[in-house]
Amino acid sequence: MSLKNKLNRLKPHLVVSEKKNEVQKALLTNKEQEIPYIEEWTKANVRPYYFDNSYCLIREVTYPLTHQHGKYCFKDLFTVVQAWNNTNIKHPLSAEGHNPNELFFFDTETTGLGGGAGNTIFLLGHASVSETHVTLKQHILPHPGAEIPLYQSFLESVDYKTLVTYNGKAFDWPQVKTRHTLIRDHVPKLPAFGHFDLYHAARRMWKHKLDKLKLSRVENEVLGFERKDDIPGFLAPIIYFDFIERKNPEGLLGVIKHNEMDILSLISLYIHLSFQLLRLDGQQTAKETYEVGRWYASLGQSVQAKQAFSDLLSGVDDVDYQAMNALAFEYKRECKWLKAEELWKKVAEDGPLLLQVEACIELAKIYEHRIKNIEMAYTYCERAKQSCSKITDKKKLMKYANDSDKRMLRLTIKLAKDGN
Repeated sequence: MSLKNKLNRLKPHLVVSEKKNEVQKALLTNKEQEIPYIEEWTKANVRPYYFDNSYCLIREVTYPLTHQHGKYCFKDLFTVVQAWNNTNIKHPLSAEGHNPNELFFFDTETTGLGGGAGNTIFLLGHASVSETHVTLKQHILPHPGAEIPLYQSFLESVDYKTLVTYNGKAFDWPQVKTRHTLIRDHVPKLPAFGHFDLYHAARRMWKHKLDKLKLSRVENEVLGFERKDDIPGFLAPIIYFDFIERKNPEGLLGVIKHNEMDILSLISLYIHLSFQLLRLDGQQTAKETYEVGRWYASLGQSVQAKQAFSDLLSGVDDVDYQAMNALAFEYKRECKWLKAEELWKKVAEDGPLLLQVEACIELAKIYEHRIKNIEMAYTYCERAKQSCSKITDKKKLMKYANDSDKRMLRLTIKLAKDGN
């Protein structure tokens, strides 16, 4: 059969296909007209986004860089990003190599807190910073069957290098991956991000004073931001299910505002954590300075760790002795035994009980193995053993008592040999 005849045979199908497309366009037009409460949505800066014969909703708002959210203006983000780029400090939250507009502040709202395919994301919110303003966009799922336009609209907006979240590594982004898997043949691929998870940073910095590390608590206690008329996050699923049933956006708009505040707080929190880590916060407390030092020490950033600990050596309170103890460990790692000895002697004399015991044991190690003064090693070991009798924590008592007993036995044998 010739090509011309084949094309002639396909003509009826082409006509049917064209009519089908016209019908789909007509249906889409009808859907545009049938969005419930469209006037209320429009007043709230929400517009429909159409894709694949369905739609989602998108809300977009902007803030000037001079807008203050808690302690900080959004323009302070430029200050901290520049500061990270001007230092050689290596840290998981460092923005070195990035511009402010490459950070992607992201948060979701879901129908539950569990994982798996049964949990649906009904709101994807994110913000980015330009030279003149902050743009915040929220992609809203109007009904469970609209995930394809939801993720299509979201992925069209994603062109960033680093994700900034609050517990996003454990929850938000895995949830996005799970939902995306179900529709991956219909939407673009998920990008690969770097990730700044501010929840883990906040936990390191402020677990000593906050029993709960919810973002709203950190806002209030650390950032100096207090929400007004806020809808608690745990009510979001109930409000969304009510919206699905009644279509009235009144309650859901409150959840959307809650999500907006979460995202804006991520910007301020990243600024504040960076000010803390870069030692640019003039109001940093002694405990925060100590936690900064501990974090750098855990990363092997000894220079930054020692700088933080060295600012806390006045011997006024327990934090100062904690810093002395930590700084002594930094000198020990560098084999600077005399500097470590000097600090541990101060801790052993006046520090809190547990630190006294630890310092005495460390001094016994230095005198036994480095300075080779067995008598002094025995003296500090004996002091550690005596102090152990005052420890009320059974686990710590067992740890230190066992160490002291073994060490004293060995030192007794060495002293007996030296005596002979």
